Amino acid sequence: MFLDFYFMKIALKEAFIAFHKNEIPIGAVITYQNMVIAKAHNLTETLCNITAHAEILVLNLASNYFKKKYIKKCTLYVTLEPCVMCAGALFWSQIGRVVCGASNSSKRGFLYSGIKLHPQTEFVSGIMKNQCKNLIQEFFFYKRIYKKKRKFI
Repeated sequence: MFLDFYFMKIALKEAFIAFHKNEIPIGAVITYQNMVIAKAHNLTETLCNITAHAEILVLNLASNYFKKKYIKKCTLYVTLEPCVMCAGALFWSQIGRVVCGASNSSKRGFLYSGIKLHPQTEFVSGIMKNQCKNLIQEFFFYKRIYKKKRKFI
């Protein structure tokens, strides 16, 4: 459990980087034998690429690290419950474990949709959920204020 908090803090740092780039603040880290082998944050705006989610980017980095498409003995730490697209990629990667911070209650999370991870993938949720949730809420709060201010200019 201690390691889950340790690695989720690293994922949260990635989310903060995304926040400061005006990206939806989601961070992800993949570990192997308790070592970080890949980390990323959302870059959909920066890359103008709807698939540049933190989970997709970090899966690509981990696959390149091992030069394999299956990463069965790895753990993904992600600050928000993956969307359907990312859950599909996680399924195909056969990742061993997924540790999630906040749930995605906006009906975009894979749990709401009924999508399943690979049968051998362990799923854990709620690690540092308040910190992860607060960062996302703060991001969208500032987005709403900024939009309101622009209407009056």
